[in-house]
Amino acid sequence: MTKTESKAWRCTVCGYIHQGPEPPDMCPICGSPEEAFESYTVEVKPAAKTQIQSWRCLNCNYVHSGMEPPDVCPVCGASHDCFEPLSEAVEKTSHIEKVRKVVVIGAGIAGLAAVEGIRSVSPDTEVTLISKETHLPYYRLNLTRYLAGEISETELEIKPNSWFEKNKVQLLSGTEVSKLNLEHKTMELNNGDEVPFDKLILTVGAHPFMPPFPGAYREGVTNLRTLSDVRSILTSDLTGKKCTCIGGGLLGLETAGALAKRGAEVTLLEGYGWLLPRQLNKRAGQILAKHVESSGIKLFIKARTREILGDERVKGILLEDESIIDTDFVIVATGIRSNSYLGRMAGLDVNNGVVVDNLLLTSHPDVFAAGDVAEHHGCVYGTWAPSQYQGSIAGMNAVGSNVEFGGIPQSNALKVLQVELFSIGKIEPEDGSYETFEKESDDEFCRFVFRDSHLVGAILLGDAKLATKVKKAVESKRDFSSLLAKHPTAEDVLGFLAE
Repeated sequence: MTKTESKAWRCTVCGYIHQGPEPPDMCPICGSPEEAFESYTVEVKPAAKTQIQSWRCLNCNYVHSGMEPPDVCPVCGASHDCFEPLSEAVEKTSHIEKVRKVVVIGAGIAGLAAVEGIRSVSPDTEVTLISKETHLPYYRLNLTRYLAGEISETELEIKPNSWFEKNKVQLLSGTEVSKLNLEHKTMELNNGDEVPFDKLILTVGAHPFMPPFPGAYREGVTNLRTLSDVRSILTSDLTGKKCTCIGGGLLGLETAGALAKRGAEVTLLEGYGWLLPRQLNKRAGQILAKHVESSGIKLFIKARTREILGDERVKGILLEDESIIDTDFVIVATGIRSNSYLGRMAGLDVNNGVVVDNLLLTSHPDVFAAGDVAEHHGCVYGTWAPSQYQGSIAGMNAVGSNVEFGGIPQSNALKVLQVELFSIGKIEPEDGSYETFEKESDDEFCRFVFRDSHLVGAILLGDAKLATKVKKAVESKRDFSSLLAKHPTAEDVLGFLAE
């Protein structure tokens, strides 16, 4: 059967793909308005030419019998224009099996969102959420704020225990999965128990990368990834202690700022030529360095660690240039690596992460993956928002929906340090087809990168009040041709965005 093109719409904020002649009034995944959708073309096989007797909800796959679609989907609340005609011939080959039990491994934001996604379309499916940590799911992105003393530990909690009881979710805390048997659709727990499943969602996240330099595992050397890590750090009185952060990325900066707020003498080591090389160009990185140093943090650029010195406990850091930094405590923040071991040992396709398609489906038809463990079109996002969106979509699809994730531009906002910073998309031109505009004043900096009359990347440093509008412009592919035709300055771009 030949394929024909079908009109669809992609949410530029979360990547959800909506099929239909018009975009929805609101994205069912992230709540973005109609304006956030862009045209998206897909190829589908045409339905058999028989009399229409049933309709399928494109959002959750609920099938409605009748000559006309319902006004509102009784399962997910989608409007009537979210239904496609379903002929008898297609219906017989498109029966969706009732999913009795879904197991979600990993209770970070992707796992919790997956559970919410399941419950949004299937109130009766048995759901088990397995967490290696003993705590209730928490806001991992706020750990540095907790370390800084800006919030309490109770404010980290995402959902109370009563939420899981109310939503009939079995939460297994302090439980680790040691092996997956995909052939028999079971998993073995670390206590020897065996858990069966109909569908499985891997949201096992990632672990901190520890570079292989000597002394990396001395006492006093740690990472900051979990609530337990922060609790361990806070057992010591940090006032006056010499603390060194290795890595000038977002986590390294936030950690350094948090430790400084706790009264520590903080040194930050960045091996690259400037801070945040993935999010900032060189000039923006230099301006950010001034902000960092003004907060009392001692900063070293192009500082590559050769060895962590000491006996049982750390005493100093030897750099490649032979200089030594005395320190009492070291936090290594040099990136993350996906927890792909379970998937790899089970025979799933794994690259940097567990490889998934637009449905967040892995190489096994009953296994989905989302969040930091998932690699979508070569990208492991490693940030909060994409993990949440992917989790929601994987959860819905595990119980019969057909929702697609089309990818989103990566954006970053800095907290903890007393400086506003927002970065999104491509910050450096790849060739001569790009136009860039920059403005610098006092300790503020902005940079806008355009291609084909669209804003494809931006940096706002020192003043990020336009971050929301910049993000929307990039994600919705707003047309700036009328502005660019006037040969504007960066100030003109700022004014245009502010309108």
